[in-house]
Amino acid sequence: MEGFPGGTPDAQQLHATMLAIEQACSLIQVHMNPSEAEKVLCSLHSSLMPYQACRFILETSLMPNARFQAAGAIGDAAIREWGILTDENKRSLILYCLNYVMEHAGSPDGYVQSKVSAVSARLLKRGWLEFPDQEKGAIFFEVEQSIRGMHGPNRQFAGINFLETLVSEFSPSTASSMGLPKEFHEQCQWSLEVKFLKDFYVWAQAAVFNTADKILNSNVTIPEEKACSAALRLMLQILSWSFKPALEHENSDAKIKSGLRSDAINLKKFERSLVKPGSSWTDVLISSAHTTWVLNFYTTLRQKYSYDTLWGDSPIAVSCRQLIVQLCSLAGAVFPNDNGDAQIEHFMHILSAVILWIEPPNVIAESIRNGGSESEFIDGCHALLSVASLTNSSLFDNLLKSIRQYGTINLLSALTSEAVKSVLDNQNEEETWGSDALDILLETWNVILGEADADKSPMSADGALAASNLFKIIAESHLKAAGDSAFEDNDDAEYFHVSVSKRDEQLALYALIARAAADTTIPFLEQLFSERFARLSQTDVQNDPTRTLEELYWLLLITSHVLTDSGEGETLLIPEALQAGFPNVVEVAQHPVVTLSWSIINFSRQCLDSGIRGRYFSPRLMEAVIWFLARWVATYLVPLDVSREIDSMGKHGSQHSRKLLNSFAWENNQGELVLDFVVLISMVALTTYQGEIELQTLTCQKLLATVVRRKHTCAYVVQLDSWRDLTTAFASGRSLFSLSGRLQRSLAETLACAASCIKDPEASVQYLRDLMGPVAGCLVENASRSDLKSVAHQPDVIYMVCCLLERLRGAARATQPRTQRVLFEMGHTVMNSLLTLLEVYKNQPEVIYMILKFVVDFIDGQAVFLDGKETSVLMSFCLRLLQIYSSHNIGKVMLSLSSTLRSESQSEKYKDLRALLRLLTNICSKDLVGFLSDSNIEGSPDIAEVIYVGLDIVTPLISLDLLKYPKLSRDYFILMSHLLEVYPEKVAHLNRDAFGRIIGSLEFGLRNQDSDVVERCLAAVNALASYHFKERIGGRGGLSSQLMESEGSNGKLQESISSHFLRLLLQLLLFEDFRMELAGSAADALLPLLFCEQELYQRLVHELLEKQQNPTVKSRLAVAFHNLTSSNNLSSTLDRPNRQKFRKNLRTFLGEVSSFMQIK
Repeated sequence: MEGFPGGTPDAQQLHATMLAIEQACSLIQVHMNPSEAEKVLCSLHSSLMPYQACRFILETSLMPNARFQAAGAIGDAAIREWGILTDENKRSLILYCLNYVMEHAGSPDGYVQSKVSAVSARLLKRGWLEFPDQEKGAIFFEVEQSIRGMHGPNRQFAGINFLETLVSEFSPSTASSMGLPKEFHEQCQWSLEVKFLKDFYVWAQAAVFNTADKILNSNVTIPEEKACSAALRLMLQILSWSFKPALEHENSDAKIKSGLRSDAINLKKFERSLVKPGSSWTDVLISSAHTTWVLNFYTTLRQKYSYDTLWGDSPIAVSCRQLIVQLCSLAGAVFPNDNGDAQIEHFMHILSAVILWIEPPNVIAESIRNGGSESEFIDGCHALLSVASLTNSSLFDNLLKSIRQYGTINLLSALTSEAVKSVLDNQNEEETWGSDALDILLETWNVILGEADADKSPMSADGALAASNLFKIIAESHLKAAGDSAFEDNDDAEYFHVSVSKRDEQLALYALIARAAADTTIPFLEQLFSERFARLSQTDVQNDPTRTLEELYWLLLITSHVLTDSGEGETLLIPEALQAGFPNVVEVAQHPVVTLSWSIINFSRQCLDSGIRGRYFSPRLMEAVIWFLARWVATYLVPLDVSREIDSMGKHGSQHSRKLLNSFAWENNQGELVLDFVVLISMVALTTYQGEIELQTLTCQKLLATVVRRKHTCAYVVQLDSWRDLTTAFASGRSLFSLSGRLQRSLAETLACAASCIKDPEASVQYLRDLMGPVAGCLVENASRSDLKSVAHQPDVIYMVCCLLERLRGAARATQPRTQRVLFEMGHTVMNSLLTLLEVYKNQPEVIYMILKFVVDFIDGQAVFLDGKETSVLMSFCLRLLQIYSSHNIGKVMLSLSSTLRSESQSEKYKDLRALLRLLTNICSKDLVGFLSDSNIEGSPDIAEVIYVGLDIVTPLISLDLLKYPKLSRDYFILMSHLLEVYPEKVAHLNRDAFGRIIGSLEFGLRNQDSDVVERCLAAVNALASYHFKERIGGRGGLSSQLMESEGSNGKLQESISSHFLRLLLQLLLFEDFRMELAGSAADALLPLLFCEQELYQRLVHELLEKQQNPTVKSRLAVAFHNLTSSNNLSSTLDRPNRQKFRKNLRTFLGEVSSFMQIK
């Protein structure tokens, strides 16, 4: 082929290369010597101008894997060498690959053709912005002819497959890496969309039209069926394109009035998104009755193969159905501006065909259970979801009424009912269709019933009735399943588990359905609960209550979701559906939400009776009770000002019902009684159910935390006798020492946080002293024991010390402005004791870790509040702590050991090292630095001194092997970047070894796979280089005294830190796989290096240019380097505008040179 790159081939050499590649492929297939085989294959991919050898292999080799490797090597080499290929070379490579695919369209080795097709698409995209539209059109003309069937079904399929690959290559989410900036890919995407994408769709349409009759009239499988399936798949892929939004006029108000949504609902969970190609596609998708034709084509095929229950899984059926489902998502200006009539008609046409896939639900579900295909049913559910996402509930319900006597919501209810039954009937089997369908159908309910918008119509009476009936079926089915699971011994059969997020998500969607008909479902839930509660009360010793308890457990869970929202981290409100759902209720005692709430709370109170608790309240049931109480308290113990605000709006129906719900919990002191019960049940859970970690975690971290973190409830709870009993038990008792260390910390934090809700400042301080004083005193007492050394290592003493440290740590994490001073006093009290314990427990890593973590959290909480004197005290303590740690622990973590680590869990042996890193980072915080720099306290240690003592401990232990572990690596480089930004001048005074370790670690970090680590290392280099440049401008030495030893052309040489990093960054940018998203940070680091080492930079550029043998490359590279330092009026300053200019220059530079600078 004329213009094919690579020069005149040597036949003998070509043959030898082919044999080597074939042998390597054979070895890999039989798993013999794979490393050597990989080297051979890599040598082909990385060699210079391998095109002739690859062409020879593609045309000569009888081994498909060898041809596959040759195709890949062409693509890799062309992308790498793009800058040195001529325009003719580029065109020849693209056309060669495309012609190869067409000529071998009938080959049985489809994966080889797919690879060659992908290479052609990749190269076409690489030159997309270079080639004129006429050249692209000429390439696509031949492809179009093939797709339209001019050259037979095999070439037709090959042409369609090429366009599939091309569209995938131009889509941002599936584009291959080319080392080019994001802007390049965006320009290619926009260009293809505007100039060619619609044509591709039309060609695919033509392919389907041209093959349809043959397929429908043939009684056997024909090649055209494969091409038709591919064409349908291409059409689906094009409609899945992320179309650029166009500014086109739409009469949104009219569409909203017709029932169409103006908002876009995100269905990414199910890989569905709105299809908005714009008005330019109207003729193809709407005016031409395209959707009707596709629907008729599928319906005819379906009737033809009605005898075959598995036809629904055939490629043509799947492709056609998925295209139909995607057409459900058409929206926007593609429809004419006719008040939404065309779009509604579009939905009705689709629904009239899709209903055949899913109706009647019970018959289809039975067919699937008997071995039929479920894919059509699942796709039908997807179609309903897509339509629901574009319509309000009223329009969605009415769409089906034109062809059925019932609405779409009734159908949705029936479908969901069948899916629920299928899931519950097949819990221990491998069938997943019911679960998949249920997920889709529940999401459809979520779309219909989700957050109300201004343009959303209320649920119709028929729809509410359907939702009510469905919820009753759901509840009865789940109660039966819960009861049936009561006597199963298999651990896997445990029906529900409080912390399972999947279950919570499903129950939350059930709750939406219940709220849609709250006037019937809430009384229904109250009835179910009362029946089980009464049944439990009537149970005698001979009757096993297990089944009833399992049913109560599920009822607690679903009721929690119906009455409350999860709202993690938010202020919870009573669900709007419940506030608006009972306009006719005038008496609080008759409000269904109120009666249901008190029924559950009264049932929960029974657990305070030890006899009843032992008989009925298992740890699992208690978990559900605690979980319900936490959500209910957060939702219904509403601040009084909220209920007053509602009261001021008026007394008419809906507002009166709202007032009832927002105030009933506080009437007749009920709120205080509930809070008192919450504290009492918390004490029961924490002291009676020892070892039940999950129950105690819910109690500490959800229930008590909920009460304390809401000021209006906290203000009440701190006045209760039960709360005082809890804090006394914590401070002075021993019952709570059975909790795990993590829960000791969590409980201490919660109890300490409550101090901020005590209005009297003195009382607040006294509360904390009473709470934490005994804890601190106990630690001091233990550390002061005369026999400490002899008893310190007894298990009970170690356990006690660890518990006390965890409690102190929890209190430290609760530091707030009002409590800071008293908590600092607490910390100050134990400082000497901590130093004593650090010495005594030098061989107990667990205790050392606890001490370090307490100090980390203590500094983190105190840093923003401390004055100069307090900071001085804290720094003196930290300096002594680090010195003691160093004297007893330095060298215990040997460098050689780090290479034996094989998993992240094993690296936890080094968790005290991570704690030290965080400690030093907190000390280095700018808050502390600012305070201490303003103080002139005699004898106070310099923060830098403390930090560098810590570095002397840490850096010898941080080997490059250890830095391969993400957690440790992240903490280390956070410290390094922070340290070098705040104290760059201190680096000049480090000893040679310490300096070398820091620079070596930065060098390692710059080549890390974690982008965050690389960015932090670039920030550290920027800080060092900027400091060095500014010092030199001021006539000082900067970092000149610190020299690095590196390899030069004449052996080892000594060079400055700026020279070292300039060489390193240029190497990374020019010759290694540098990530373009880091270009901004790289520019910030490179700019001061260029200012510091202008002479070296010019020399390195000159050397690089002299090495270039290709005149074109040499010229382009010279221009790129010149523009890097001269474009955009770059000046010799490090101010923000100049840095922004250089960032732009570097991005342009990298885009220019990336096509030819990674050539090995």
